Parts: sequence; C-alpha cells; structure tokens
Amino acid sequence: MADVSGRVWGKLPAGTREALTSGLSGSELQSVLLDVSRERAAQVTPARLVQRWREDRFVRPSNADPRALVRTQQRLWEALPERFAGVELSPVTPLGTCSAVATINQHQVLSTIRGTEVASDPTNELAIEAAVRRRAGQARVDLAACQRVVRAQPVEGPGMFAHFQLFVLVSSARDTGSGRTEAELLIDHLNFWADVLGDRADLSFTTFTPSTVTERIEDTVRPAVKASLREDTERTKSATYYTGTALGVATVDAELGDGGFTNWTAELLGDAKERCLTSCISTERLTEVSADLHQ
Repeated sequence: MADVSGRVWGKLPAGTREALTSGLSGSELQSVLLDVSRERAAQVTPARLVQRWREDRFVRPSNADPRALVRTQQRLWEALPERFAGVELSPVTPLGTCSAVATINQHQVLSTIRGTEVASDPTNELAIEAAVRRRAGQARVDLAACQRVVRAQPVEGPGMFAHFQLFVLVSSARDTGSGRTEAELLIDHLNFWADVLGDRADLSFTTFTPSTVTERIEDTVRPAVKASLREDTERTKSATYYTGTALGVATVDAELGDGGFTNWTAELLGDAKERCLTSCISTERLTEVSADLHQ
C-alpha cells in the first residue's frame, strides 16, 4: 500500500500532498473533494454502475435473510436489561474514531470526503457517547446498539462480506478500587449473553495482564454469572487491543463475538480511573446458529 501511494503522489505536482493534508482548512479540502467526486460521478455510466454492483465487495448485498435478522434483533433487545440504554447510531462517525481511540489502521476503515468515516465498530462509537454522558455527570453508563458496519480489510471465504451487523454493549464507570467496578460490569455483560444463548452458552475470559480483576472473577463474578465461565489460557487474539482481561462469547458450536476492558473512556475523558467494558456478537452468526438449532 505504501509503495502504491508513493507512486500516486509522485504523479502530482510538488506540494500537492502538503496542501491536501495540512495546507487547506477542513472546509476547503471538503469543497475540493466534493468537486472531484461530482465530476467523477458524472462520468459513471449505467453499465459501469451494474458492474460495480456485481463486483465491489463494499456494496454487494449480504446473503443474510433480513426477516431472520429482525427476529434475532428483537430477541436481543427483549433480553436486554433496563439499565442498558439503546442507542440508534449514525451510519457515519467522525474521521479517526477507530484509529484515534482504538489504534486501528485507517486503511481498514472506509473514510469519506466529509471528515467522517463509515461506521466500522459500534463499540468505539458507544465509548464516545459513554464518555459524553459520563462527563455530563452520569455515575455509570450502560449502552447498547445494533449496527451494520463496513470494514475495509480483505475478507476471505464463502459468505464473507465487507459489511455485517453487530449487537454491542458498552459500559463505563469510575474505578472504586479492588476490581469491584470491573466485576459489576462483567457480571452484567456476561449474564446478558448467558440469557441470550441459554444452555448452549460458551463464555470465557482471558487474562492478558494479571490484576485484581482476576481475583474478582474467581470470588465475585463466577458465583453471580448464570452460565459456566471458563478461562481460555490459549487465547492471544486482541492481546494488545484489550487492557488486562478479554471475553469470548460463543456457543458450543460457533464463535459469535468477543469483548474486554479498554482504556477508551479513560483516554477520552483524560482520567485513568475510568473503566470501560465492551462486548459484542455478530447477529448474522447468531441467526445461523439459531436456525441450526431449530432444524
């Protein structure tokens, strides 16, 4: 990607890169890019449009049955405890939402020309909303959302698409010491997924960095969770993404999603005492698993 980018910049007049990245104001840059997009759109033919529809992985419709997805969403919303506030997120979010908060490479995100990016992870967006509500004085914030997201990294395999739907939870509160806050957040998230998945739930945790949270899992979280909670000592996925403890959300048949503690609200609020727990699943995967169970 870097080599290709370098060759493209080399075709443009000297100073173009500096002008576009920092020489123009945000509104000036937006005006230029809108003009470019308008002129390029004027060159699109109906035949080219159909070709793009067939070939572009970002726009191809999913194979998921929307009626089945709606039933899955309804099931999730009905199981959600009252303490979680539902949030209907915008399909776009400020440019840098993922790269600034979660250190995701911007090349993995679909950026727009209006200073925004197409939503790629609703947990990041809910973390920003949680920080806003925490700053407004809310002692503890619990949010949930269901959103279709787009990710730009390559995907492989049959039935894999650049866009998919996630149901996510984000909770944030200030540390009260000895891992008590983290334990409370864990219990609420894990019990929700236990309720949703029932006796087929396979919930796990992984300790990337030992802390008092590990102790609270043993003496506080396990006794309060409605499903068995196993320790996954083999997991290395997202070891640098989550801080301290990560979660796995699955059934005995399929992996559905994950979660864990992050420093996002701490960074957004400039307060190291802030604690933030996220967890999410793919509604399409849950729909497939549910369909298999009823066959």
